[in-house]
Amino acid sequence: MSYKYEHITTLGELKESGWQSVSVKQELRKNMMAVLNEKENLFPGILGYEKTVLPQIQHAILSKHDMILLGLRGQAKTRLLRALVQFLDEYIPIVKGSVINDDPLNPLSRFAKDTINKKGDDTEISWLHRSFRYGEKLATPDTTVADLIGDIDPIKAATQKLDLADENVINYGLIPRTNRGIFAINELPDLQPRIQVALLNIMQERDIQIRGFNIRMPIDVSMAFSANPEDYTNRGNIITPLKDRIDAQIITHYPREIETGVHITKQEAWQQREENPKIHIPDIYREIIEQTAFEARESEYIDQKSGVSTRMTITAMEQVISSAERRGVLNGEDEVQVRISDIYHMVPALTGKLELVYEGEQEGAISVAKHIIGRAINKTFKKVFPDPQSKAEDVKVMYKPITDWFAEGNEVNIPDVLSDTTYKEALDAVNGLEDLVKKHIKKTGYQELYAWMDLVLEALHQNSLLSKQDLDDETLYTDMLGSMFSSITGSQSDEGYEDFDL
Repeated sequence: MSYKYEHITTLGELKESGWQSVSVKQELRKNMMAVLNEKENLFPGILGYEKTVLPQIQHAILSKHDMILLGLRGQAKTRLLRALVQFLDEYIPIVKGSVINDDPLNPLSRFAKDTINKKGDDTEISWLHRSFRYGEKLATPDTTVADLIGDIDPIKAATQKLDLADENVINYGLIPRTNRGIFAINELPDLQPRIQVALLNIMQERDIQIRGFNIRMPIDVSMAFSANPEDYTNRGNIITPLKDRIDAQIITHYPREIETGVHITKQEAWQQREENPKIHIPDIYREIIEQTAFEARESEYIDQKSGVSTRMTITAMEQVISSAERRGVLNGEDEVQVRISDIYHMVPALTGKLELVYEGEQEGAISVAKHIIGRAINKTFKKVFPDPQSKAEDVKVMYKPITDWFAEGNEVNIPDVLSDTTYKEALDAVNGLEDLVKKHIKKTGYQELYAWMDLVLEALHQNSLLSKQDLDDETLYTDMLGSMFSSITGSQSDEGYEDFDL
C-alpha cells in the first residue's frame, strides 16, 4: 500500500519533510474533529448508541481523556474500543527495529537513543500502520506486572553478555509495546488489585517503572477499559485510586427499540447460506426473535444483574434458519419459509445464555426459554391483532370460526419436517383462519400469508383458546375444552375408574 511519506526512509529525510510529532491523544482529537466536520459515520456497524454512548465517546476523545465503558455483557464494549483505532493517523514514523514504536524525533528506549547517537540523520525509520497501534489485554487473575509493564530478561542478558543494570536487558510488556497507540484492558475488575496499582503511574504521570531501574520513560498511550457492573460484587472491583484516574465513565446499554435489535441481528447473524434451499424469514418472525430478548430482560426467572446479551438473538436467528434449512433439505425443496415450529428450535440458543434465579432454576432452563418465547409471540401478535382475551363481543366473534372448527373435533398436526405443500394444506383447512389474517394484514404475499396463519394458531394457544401438544418433533393444536376432558378421562382411567353410560 502506498502512502504519502513512503519515500522517507531516514531521520534526516523526516526532518526535511517538516514532519511534526504530536501526542496520541492530540492525534485522536485532531482526526475526530476532521471526521465530525465531514459529518461521516464515526462508528459504522454500531447501532442503537447514536444519541447516548457515541456522543459521550466523542466528548472523551475531544477532551483527551482516558475512558472506561461500563455495561452488561453483549453490549459491544470491546467492539467500540477496537473501533477507536480508526481515529489514529494512517501511518507514523518509528525508529526501525524499535519494539516500543520510538518516535525518531523523541526517542525513549536505550536502543533508539543509542541508534540515533551512532547514525544520526542516517538512522533508518519505518512507517507503522494504525492497525498495529492498538493493544488489548483481557484481565485475568494470572495477569502480572511483567505482562503489562515489563521485566528484566536474564536470558537476553546472558546471551548478549549484558549487565543486569543495562537498560537493554528490559523485556517490555504490552503497554510500552503499544507506545504511541491505544491500549485497552477488558473486564478490568478481574485484574488483581496489586496489578491495578501498577497502572497508576501510567494513568497520571504517564511513565513506567520496571524493577529497580532508575529510569523515567514517559510512555505516550491512550488508555481505555471495559467492565461489567456485575463484576464489582462477584469477581472483584476497581481500586479507588485507579477509578479516580479514569477521566470518563461511559454507560452502555442494550437496544431500546425492537427495530434497532432487528437491525443488529440482521447485520450480525449468518443468514446468507451458500447452499440451497433459500430461506425466507418473514419480518414479523424477526420481530418475535428480538422480542424474546426484551421479554428475557424483564423476566422474573432471569438474573437481570447478569444481563441478556445481544449475542443471544444472533445465535437464536441462526438456529431458526438452520431448522428451516434442515427441513428444506429433507424435503428436497429449493425454497423454504421459517415457521413457528422453527422459532421454538432456538431454545438451545437461549438456555446457554440465560442466567436463572432460584425460581427459574426450579422451573428448568428449557421451560423458562419456552415461556419467554411464548410471551414474545403473544406480545408481537397483539400489536397487529385484537387481544383474544378481550371481553368485547366483536372480538369474540372474530376468533369464533376458528375455535368452533377445533371444537368440532378437528386438529392441526404440524411435524417439524412437514413439506411445504402439506403444511399449507393443514392451515388452509382451518375455517376462518385465512379470512382473519387477510382482514388484519392488508399487504402480504402468498408465502407470508401462511406465516401469519401459523402465528395466529400459536397466539390462540398462548391465550388459552387452543390446546397444544408440543412433542419432540411435531406440534398438535386441538380444542382446549376437548383436551381438558381428555386429560380428566385419562387420569380417571389411570386411577382405575370405569366409564358408565348414564
